[in-house]
Amino acid sequence: MAAGLAEDGVSFADYEVLVALSAAPESSLRAKELAAEVCWEKSRLSKHLARMAARGLVERLPVSEDARGILIKLTDEGRTAVESAAPNHVALVRKLFVDQVTPEEALALRSLTEKVVDAVERSADGNA
Repeated sequence: MAAGLAEDGVSFADYEVLVALSAAPESSLRAKELAAEVCWEKSRLSKHLARMAARGLVERLPVSEDARGILIKLTDEGRTAVESAAPNHVALVRKLFVDQVTPEEALALRSLTEKVVDAVERSADGNA
């Protein structure tokens, strides 16, 4: 899956982190929030962020109100990278997923997804 993004010099893992940061307020998240957003373990994220920081895609900044906290901020280079990679990501998703299903399968998937979402919402409301 990373082949389409590799043309932009961005791995799939890079893209995941860059998208999460680009969608965050002020393009930054605490490291623990970013780990939860991308569903990664702390050690994996820490090592990957070190590589991304070395390439200038992100900055690691101390959190003023928490001496142990680290704020991860998207750099201008990181924003350029995610914006450049986005069209290839969309094309890859289309090729691997959208183009693989028939209109009938898409309708069935939509129906199934709506049922699952409804069940999750009922469960969250305590009505399951």
